[in-house]
Amino acid sequence: MIDEFAKEYLHESLRWARASLLGKLDGLSEYDVRRPLSRTGTNLLGLVRHLTLTEARYFGAIFGRPYATPIPSFDDPGFHNRDYMWVGADESRAEVIADYTRACRQADETIDELPIDAPGQVPWWPQPDVKLFNVLVHVVIETNRHLGHADILREQLDGALGADPTPASEQDAVEWAAHRARIEEAAQAVSNPNPLI
Repeated sequence: MIDEFAKEYLHESLRWARASLLGKLDGLSEYDVRRPLSRTGTNLLGLVRHLTLTEARYFGAIFGRPYATPIPSFDDPGFHNRDYMWVGADESRAEVIADYTRACRQADETIDELPIDAPGQVPWWPQPDVKLFNVLVHVVIETNRHLGHADILREQLDGALGADPTPASEQDAVEWAAHRARIEEAAQAVSNPNPLI
């Protein structure tokens, strides 16, 4: 049956993205998993924190299965998503990962127990009446979007690429530098096609 195939396919994609995200933390110091690496403060552990709320919110109250501990809502007075994209010094990496794992476990229970067409309601969406299918697609996309951010952040930290958490070797670094130089040269050529003018 296509519905069960779609549900399992999406769920497996989500499991893979979750594991890949946590893999981005492997081998890094406490400082490196927390340090802001973009103008807006994006950091690896903050991405895990953010996706904890995503899992808990979308696979919890949306389907009448509230998360065990209260979580902030988009319609809470004074809510700012950026407040949940970083981790304070008073919380350990292990605590943040445990929270994420717990949220994912509850999400898995929701996914496993409900049919793909189970109804839910997402009040902040333009079309709030949804099915589990819609939410699964949304969370797979959201997780992979932030996994892409994590890929870039990890590359900035130590050169590790994609699913391989091993930092780049010196030879890799030389080859990537040459590749990057070719890309820069092409960009420069397009931005100034007539260098004599």
